[in-house]
Amino acid sequence: MNTEHPRRLRLGVVGLGRAFTLMLPTLVHDQRIQLVGAADPIAAARAQFASDFGAPVYESIDALCANPNIEAVYIASPHQFHAEHVCLAAAHGKHVLVEKPMALSIEECTRMVDAAQRAGVQLIVGHSHSFNAPIQRCREIIDSGLYGAVKMITALNYTDFLYRPRRPEELDTLAGGGVIHSQATHQIDIVRLLGGGLVRSVRAHTGAWDASRPTEGAYSALLGFEGGAFASSTYSGYGHYDSDELMDNLSELGQAKHAQDYGAARKRLEATTNAADETALKAARNYGGSLYTPNTTLPANLAHQHFGQLIISCEKADLRPSPTGINIYADKHKITETLPAPRIPRVEVIDELFDAVARDRPVRHNGEWARATTAVCLAILESARTGQDCQPGLQVAYDSMP
Repeated sequence: MNTEHPRRLRLGVVGLGRAFTLMLPTLVHDQRIQLVGAADPIAAARAQFASDFGAPVYESIDALCANPNIEAVYIASPHQFHAEHVCLAAAHGKHVLVEKPMALSIEECTRMVDAAQRAGVQLIVGHSHSFNAPIQRCREIIDSGLYGAVKMITALNYTDFLYRPRRPEELDTLAGGGVIHSQATHQIDIVRLLGGGLVRSVRAHTGAWDASRPTEGAYSALLGFEGGAFASSTYSGYGHYDSDELMDNLSELGQAKHAQDYGAARKRLEATTNAADETALKAARNYGGSLYTPNTTLPANLAHQHFGQLIISCEKADLRPSPTGINIYADKHKITETLPAPRIPRVEVIDELFDAVARDRPVRHNGEWARATTAVCLAILESARTGQDCQPGLQVAYDSMP
C-alpha cells in the first residue's frame, strides 16, 4: 500500500463504543486519517478521546457536524440511531462512513441514500467483512473466469457473540439486537458479493434458545441467486463450539486464539446479576471505561480478518479463503495462494473511504449495496416467522457496481 498521499482526511467520530474501539487501530495507524473530533454522551469516553487526540469533543452529533474542520464522519453509534445520524451528517455536507448494519428497516436505508444524494456526499457502509482482502481476492478469481461460474456457497460461523456484555436493546430484535442485524450483515454481505448480489429467494430458520437473552442467537438460511447459484449461511452466537478452530485458531480479528480463553464471555457475565450490571460492565470495558485497555498496538503476526469458514463452489474448483490466503481445489490439483499479511487491519475500509472522498472515485460498499444486504437480513427474519420463502427487494448486482 502506498502511504504517501497529498493530504489527510479529517474525520470526526460519532459513538465511542465497541465498534470504535475495534476500528481504532486502523484509524490510528493509517496515515491518511486524522481524527479531529468526536461525539458521545458518555463523559469518560469524551475525556479519553480528548486526551488521546487533542481534538474537540461534544455531547451531541449536531455540534460535531457543525465543526467546519471535519470533512467526513464515522458513525459508530448504536444501530437504531444510524439513519438519524447519517441524515444529519449529510445535511451538514459531511461525507459518511457508517457502521453495519446500515439501518433497521428498508425505509430508513432509503432515507439515508436519499439524504446523501441530495447533499452530494459519499455514503459508505462498513466495516463489514466483505471488505476483507481474501474475500476481495476470491471475487477477482471468480471474475477471471478461470474456474467457471459460482454455483454454491457454504458459509458457517460459530462464536460467543450473544454472551458478550450487552445493553438491553442489544437483546431486543426490534431495537436492532440479536445476531441477524449485527452478524448476518457480515455473512450476507460476503455471500452476496461472491454470489453476484441478486438474491431472489430466502428460506430461513432462527433460534432463540436462552430466555435470559431474548433475541435470535442463531440462524440458518438458504439463499437463491438470479442465475441459479445458491448459498447456505449458518451462524450461532451461543458460545459453545468455536469455528475459529477451522481457521487455524485465528480470531475474527486475525489474531491468535488460546485454549485458556474458551468460555471467557460466559465467565465474564457471571459477575453480573441484572441488566444494569451488564450495561455497566460493557461501559467499563469500552473506550474510556474503568476496564478499558488501549488496543492500538499492532500484533507482530497479524493475519487477515475473517468471518468463519467459507467455501465457494465454482464449476471447475472450490475456493476457500483463509486468514492467510486462498486455497483452490481444482480438478486435479490444489493451489495455495498466499496473501501478504496486512500491515494495518481493515485498511481496505480506508482505501474505499479515502478514494471516495479525496479522489472522487465510485463507492462499492455504497448505500444501495448495503440496503440490499439489509433487505436479505430482514427476509431471514420474515421467513423464519412465516415459514415461507421470501423475496427481498432492491437487490443490486455486483457487476453493476463501480
